[in-house]
Amino acid sequence: MSGATMQGGGRRKMLAILAVVLGMLVTGAIALQIAIWTNGPAVLDTVDRLMGGKVGTERIGSLSYGDHPQQRLFIHRVPHFETNEMRPVIAFIHGGSWRDGAPDYYDFIGRSLAAQGFLVVNLGYRLGDDGRWPAMLEDGAAGIAWVRANIADYGGDPERIVLMGHSAGAYNAAMLALDARWLEAQGVPPRAIAGFVGLAGPYDFYPFDSDSTRAAFGGAPEPEATQPVNHVQESAPPMLLIHGLEDTTVKPRNSQALARIISEKGGEATLREYPGMDHSDPLVALAAPWRNRGEILPGVLEFARAVTSSVPVQAETR
Repeated sequence: MSGATMQGGGRRKMLAILAVVLGMLVTGAIALQIAIWTNGPAVLDTVDRLMGGKVGTERIGSLSYGDHPQQRLFIHRVPHFETNEMRPVIAFIHGGSWRDGAPDYYDFIGRSLAAQGFLVVNLGYRLGDDGRWPAMLEDGAAGIAWVRANIADYGGDPERIVLMGHSAGAYNAAMLALDARWLEAQGVPPRAIAGFVGLAGPYDFYPFDSDSTRAAFGGAPEPEATQPVNHVQESAPPMLLIHGLEDTTVKPRNSQALARIISEKGGEATLREYPGMDHSDPLVALAAPWRNRGEILPGVLEFARAVTSSVPVQAETR
């Protein structure tokens, strides 16, 4: 056998090995995407931990703010800071169509933001039949009241709270920011909310045309009053609205409508739309190794720092 023949055989073998490796990588990527679609937050949290997202932060919880097992929260922070330091707070409310999810599925959110100088609270709430309107908002308000009363014990500043949520959680947080009655019922003044960040949130979805919205809001006596767009006032806190233009679960028109109405009322709303991103992509962009995808994380940090800027917030250095 000639040397040329041997070399040709070696090249073919190498190409075959490369093809197998490439096939495995493609299969793995497809499997990961399917897993994210199926139970995205839990998968993202696992990937984030495996990729080093946990470095430099700690989680405290589960802490209860009510008697129901879903009325719980988790606190994320850096473990070492000055005892007199009061960090601004980001309270994150998870999605799941008001029937699924848990705050600890979203630990990656807490880790990514706590590492940048914030104290992060992942807030749970009643789901399904127990969480029908207005229970999900009553829970959100009760959770924020707990934060106001207790967060200083963990190094957080109760006077600098940013509300943040994804999907159904963005709805909950937007209603707390816009309709003062929920927080006021818990003794929390509207001024306590420094800003709102909404990821792929539903803000204008009446009439109810999906199983999830009918289940959660079908019994509301005044259905129009369930819509965030109907509670906009000039006094609304600054808002950052993030939406993927390929989102077919919660249409981008929701964020577009809320931003437009806030602007018409004289308020402050920043709308950031992302071509090629779907409903889960804003979450993916907050987990390692995809952080900084589409500049979503830097945008959230810039906004949160701006609205809580009474004391400068510095990113952690390592």
